[in-house]
Amino acid sequence: MFKNYIKTAYRSLYKNKGFTAINILGLALGLATCLLIVFYVVDELSYDRYNTKANRIYRVNEDLKLGENNVQYAVAMPPLAKTLKAEYPYVEDATRIKAAGTTHVKKGNGNIVENKVGFVDASIFNVFTLPMISGDPKTALLEPNTVVLTESTAKKYFNTTNAVGKTIVFNDKENFKVTGVINDLPKQSHFNFDFFVSLESFPDSRSNEWLRSDYNTYVLLKDAKDHSKLAASFPALLQKFSGAQMQSELGMSIAQFEKGGSHFRMNLTALTDIHLTSNRSGELGPNSTTQYVYIFSAIAIFILLIACVNFMNLSTARSSNRAKEVGVRKVMGSSRKHLIFQFLAESILITFVATIIAIIAAAILLPFFNQLSGKEIVLTLNSLKWLVPSLLAIVLVIGSLAGSYPAFFLSAFQPIDVLKGKLSAGFKGGGLRSFLVVFQFFVSILLIIGTLVIYNQLNFIQTKNLGYNRNQVLVVKNSGELNQQAKVFKQELAELPGVKEATMTGFLPTNGWRNTRIYFKDATYDQKKSLFPQSWEVDADYIPTMDMKIAAGRNFSKEMQTDSSAVIINEAAAKFLGFADPVGKTIYQSLGGDRKGGPNVKECHIVGVVKDFHFNSLREKIEPIVLTYGQNAGALAIRVSAANITALMAQIKDKWNSLSPGVQIDYSFMDQDFDASYRSEQRIGQIFVIFTSLAIIIACLGLFGLAAYAAEQRIKEIGIRKVLGANVTVIVGMLSKDFIKLVCIAIITASPIAWYAMNKWLQDFAYRVTIHWWVIASAAVGALVIAFVTISFQSVKAALANPVNSLRSE
Repeated sequence: MFKNYIKTAYRSLYKNKGFTAINILGLALGLATCLLIVFYVVDELSYDRYNTKANRIYRVNEDLKLGENNVQYAVAMPPLAKTLKAEYPYVEDATRIKAAGTTHVKKGNGNIVENKVGFVDASIFNVFTLPMISGDPKTALLEPNTVVLTESTAKKYFNTTNAVGKTIVFNDKENFKVTGVINDLPKQSHFNFDFFVSLESFPDSRSNEWLRSDYNTYVLLKDAKDHSKLAASFPALLQKFSGAQMQSELGMSIAQFEKGGSHFRMNLTALTDIHLTSNRSGELGPNSTTQYVYIFSAIAIFILLIACVNFMNLSTARSSNRAKEVGVRKVMGSSRKHLIFQFLAESILITFVATIIAIIAAAILLPFFNQLSGKEIVLTLNSLKWLVPSLLAIVLVIGSLAGSYPAFFLSAFQPIDVLKGKLSAGFKGGGLRSFLVVFQFFVSILLIIGTLVIYNQLNFIQTKNLGYNRNQVLVVKNSGELNQQAKVFKQELAELPGVKEATMTGFLPTNGWRNTRIYFKDATYDQKKSLFPQSWEVDADYIPTMDMKIAAGRNFSKEMQTDSSAVIINEAAAKFLGFADPVGKTIYQSLGGDRKGGPNVKECHIVGVVKDFHFNSLREKIEPIVLTYGQNAGALAIRVSAANITALMAQIKDKWNSLSPGVQIDYSFMDQDFDASYRSEQRIGQIFVIFTSLAIIIACLGLFGLAAYAAEQRIKEIGIRKVLGANVTVIVGMLSKDFIKLVCIAIITASPIAWYAMNKWLQDFAYRVTIHWWVIASAAVGALVIAFVTISFQSVKAALANPVNSLRSE
């Protein structure tokens, strides 16, 4: 019987090749898109789950509120890890990680710039699952100047994984003994180092400071349920260990600190939640957000529904063509149950073929999708374990759902009515078809508006006045490697014809270097009048090089000795401090330690106010910043002329090599660094365009099929109208108006929902575009044009047909 169902289904589908092809193509496109999105979502949800103890690992965070300043950190104090393990029996272990930043690693006679270097505690192997190929995880990082390499890094530097006992040289001066080689970390990890350096090599790691935050700290609990107990113990822990230092630093107890409206707190984030929910200062890498997981999941479901809607639409539309077949089958003794199975078999067969095509298409498109999304997704045997059963389930579920209405609707025809011709051809199920067409374009319009808004916001980001000029600025990121020669390097570059300005500092608007300090408005050291801004050390060339504008006062001067205690604040800081005229006023910088009458401070006089500039993402409001005068060799920013940059770069590299032979120069352009910080949004925009296009194509396939069927059903009416004098325009309008009405309904219902949803998305940006009426209008016009073009193809074809052929049988 089953074989007969399949054979009959195949014959029926083969007979109607055009509609079968539209159904298969629509379903295949929908399923392929859905598969790619599923790969993306599974990849996002799998971060850090490779750790066998993942459900018991938590990261300790810090929240600091000082006056009106509120900062959230992903890092904690140096002594916290060992204290947690010693104080709480339910903490099985604890470990710390500190990113080392750019490091030069010697290979042969040269150096390679490495950015994946981390200082870690020896206990990292007890907490995280980092399988070791060679070496002993219990002792590998106990001693100073020891390092564990990943497998690919060991091969890169030693051409073998048998690297234990060999020596690695950092920055041309520090020798580290290789004590272990581990498997490469999975890409789905919130940290991804190639070098794990013993924290014992870093003297600061033994610091006992409880008011400093610079170590990512993780705890392994004996029981995951104890995380709430640990979180509840943090206030007492801070009181016990931070209280005395707070009294010394700020001249007040924790109780007094909190009474003034401030707070210093700790909390926990589950390891598996870090990638999608955490966006704190001091993260070990860029994280994502659950928002995009939800958005893409919804898009996958919508696209799949659109594809299923196509099948249902075309099947019900062609019901009249199958009506006589049903009538004859029933007269011949076929039961309704057998007819239902027959139609479901056709549906499942179409779905099966579409699924095979979708799998092939997804596999072919996966490299392109990886490039687009920034992922490195690969299909492995493990992924097939869940993929194959899921696809089989999809074939059965989608096949059954997509074919359910046609199956039950067609099988319910009464043979006597069918054979007497009492069924109105083409109109059965018309209400449902109309609803489904509206649904298809409802989703398409949502996606079109979403895409337009995302691209408007990205364009706004690219063109907004940031308060500085990022164009034609070259950043040498490792100028600190020159040590005392850094200043000479800057002076020599300033003399080159193509160099306009140059400044030496690691604190740049597009750089990751950040530093906060406490400032008091007056000598009362009142925390309510305190400021907790970014505090950047810059030279006198900084503001001209960045092309920033002075709003009041002056820039730093090399000639004025008193500028060693001078500061320049931005407009946000001036507004916060409440000075009518900040220039000439004194503020007090906390230096830590204690002195009589209050905390140890440095008097700073304000010499200028710089116009606000964006040094964080446009998702965040401009915060107060204090520029201090000094020498910082973290990076060198050079404003160059646009003419002949290639020749100028060659000269800059020659200068570098003359001062630091063997060390590779590490540089980038500031506009590239800026764009990189919004790469996530750019990728989302590109993915939205592709998915929106696919949704529209799938919807248009269904509309194309329905238009073809409508023209076929009304072929005699068209012939009569043409004989009576109707022209092509009238015929096209007659066939198109019903579909256009449905698209208009979709526009009316989708527009307010899309406006609301995209306004919610824009709330993540402190600086954002407004969704103007023309965005909605553009989406509406675009949808109408697309629908009309799709319908017109069949309408014009029908209108141009010779009426003699359609009326001959009469």
